[in-house]
Amino acid sequence: MLQQILHDMYIDPELLAELSDVQKHILFYKMREEQLRRWREREAWEALAQAEGLRPPKVKRASDKHIQWLLGEDGEVWVWIMGEGPGDKPYEEISEELIAEKAWLQAQREAEELWRQKEAEITKKFRDALANEKARIMAEKWKVEMEDRKAAKVLEERIHEEFKRKEEEERKRGEEQIRRQEEQRARELYWTLKQAQLQSQASEKEEREWEEQLRRSKAADEERRRRAQRARDEYRRLSLRALQKGAVAGLSFMLQELGQSHGEEARLRHHFPGPVRTWERPLRPVSREVIVRWFKEEQLPRQAGFERNTKSIAPWFHGIISREDAEDLLENMTEGAFLVRVSEKIWGYTLSYRLQKGFKHFLVDASGDFYSFLGVDPNRHATLTDLIDFHKEEIITVSGGELLQEPCGQRDSPPDYHLLFE
Repeated sequence: MLQQILHDMYIDPELLAELSDVQKHILFYKMREEQLRRWREREAWEALAQAEGLRPPKVKRASDKHIQWLLGEDGEVWVWIMGEGPGDKPYEEISEELIAEKAWLQAQREAEELWRQKEAEITKKFRDALANEKARIMAEKWKVEMEDRKAAKVLEERIHEEFKRKEEEERKRGEEQIRRQEEQRARELYWTLKQAQLQSQASEKEEREWEEQLRRSKAADEERRRRAQRARDEYRRLSLRALQKGAVAGLSFMLQELGQSHGEEARLRHHFPGPVRTWERPLRPVSREVIVRWFKEEQLPRQAGFERNTKSIAPWFHGIISREDAEDLLENMTEGAFLVRVSEKIWGYTLSYRLQKGFKHFLVDASGDFYSFLGVDPNRHATLTDLIDFHKEEIITVSGGELLQEPCGQRDSPPDYHLLFE
């Protein structure tokens, strides 16, 4: 199944929905590796074809854009490093000046805005006061009572000059107040920017330390994975050797227990261990009837679902049930409980696993002559029982640490797998 996906570079959305996050990441990583492999092959072929004259070399079009580097006295590209040239200021001094200039410019902008507001307030204040005073004079009609119109004009001018003098004094006091606020704001902004710079430097140091810890952790995880891989390879080698030694005896025992005739025994011997199918199997399951036929013709001869070297069905084996039914069966069980159900998405099975909070579902590929987790575990097992027994002692994924513990049996009668064995 995995080889078919990598060949087509496509996976059915329904099948993708059955995969866990870890399975999806690994599958996408494998697909990316396959893309890179194909690209390198194509590049190598094109280079070989060009070298042998099978195709003309690619001619790059000339571009109007170009770059010309400034050269120094030694003929090399001229490079100037700020803070290291003759007469350059140290980096710390330049940084201090830039921070101070930035703070001063921002304080100036804020001071200009404050001054515009203050000037508008002062202008409005004295314009209103002058209007009120003129209104009072007009109301009292004191000019009419005065015989000397010129004296009235002089008095009006004097009042106007007095108000103008007071306005100028008020303006100067406002300018002084704004200047003091501008200086104070510049100092505050300087220290704020300075603290931000120090915090940024501390954050970069913490990030470097965190990256070093992460690198060490990844190295330790890689070492653990290598050790686990060596243990799995050794287990698989011993398991396959034991299967090769006892293949004929196991086949005869299975035929005797299931009551097969001599003609059927000869047919199964001919098909074992690499069955030649007598029917055209679709690329994926299309109906329950096709799944039942596949199980009877391809899986029963391999004792899928049976306990090792017996005719008893394993307690963890279930028929064609849905994800929801599997989770309902595992609902009241403890972490580590599991069951294996016949999949409706691929030619194989789904292992449903009970977490402390929630569930996980792993696809088991059985489309070939072995059993393996799709996209999670590269180990291949000769029988479905070997896969289950192996992961009772070895975890399924490093990140999840799933270890098979308690099998989840049947709850209803007849059992949900009765159609597979009729």
